[in-house]
This record gives sequence, C-alpha cells and structure tokens, in this order.
Amino acid sequence: MQMELIYLDEDQAELADALNAFVRGVHEENERWWQDVNTGEPIERNVGELLMLVVSEVAEAMEADRKGLQDDKLPWRDGLTVELADAVIRIFDMAGGLDLDLGGAFVEKLIYNRNRIDHTPEHRRNGGKRY
Repeated sequence: MQMELIYLDEDQAELADALNAFVRGVHEENERWWQDVNTGEPIERNVGELLMLVVSEVAEAMEADRKGLQDDKLPWRDGLTVELADAVIRIFDMAGGLDLDLGGAFVEKLIYNRNRIDHTPEHRRNGGKRY
C-alpha cells in the first residue's frame, strides 16, 4: 500500500520548526554525552542504548505515578511530571544527536492520526487497541 505524502501548511511547518529548535537546544545542553570523556572528540552513540534510556525514564514515570511520589531532585514537582520531562529530554537529545527531523515527523504523525480508523470512536467502542 502506497501512502500519500503529507504536506504541511504554514502553521504546521512553524510547529515542526519550533520542535526542531527545541531538539537542537536540548542536544546542545547534552553535547558532552556525545563526546569522548578523555579527548572531547565526538563519539557514535548506540541507538539501542539511547532508546533504553528513554524506556527507563518512562518506567520511572510509571513508578512515580503508581506510588504517588514527588521527585527526589525537584521535590516541589511530582515524580510523574519530572520523569516524563526526562523522557522528552532523552528523546530530543537523541533526535538532535542523530540529526533526525523529529519536528516534521511529529506534525506529520499528528495529521496522519486524525484519519486513522483505529482512532475513531466507533472502533474504540469495540475494543480498539485493547490487549
């Protein structure tokens, strides 16, 4: 099945650009993790490891929510919110380090999801994505 390309209008393109600006900013904050600790030279990161770091943040968010915990480093914030922020930081850093167009893919996926059959109320009433 061939998919039709999604073309962004001006507002959607602005959102994609804004997200990509966040990606670049987060990656710049975390650039030290993409450099050899001894030489400062760039290193190639393991994609599997980077993905599992995201997974671990999501797991920590689940535990914080399950236990109703405040964050231990930002105790004025709930753990769920901070761990989700950590997951976003990991995702944005990864996208920046791998030079991915996360903003464009994000907006295109939002548009695509608008018309997905399995996202309609009718489909969801019949079990949807339940397992």
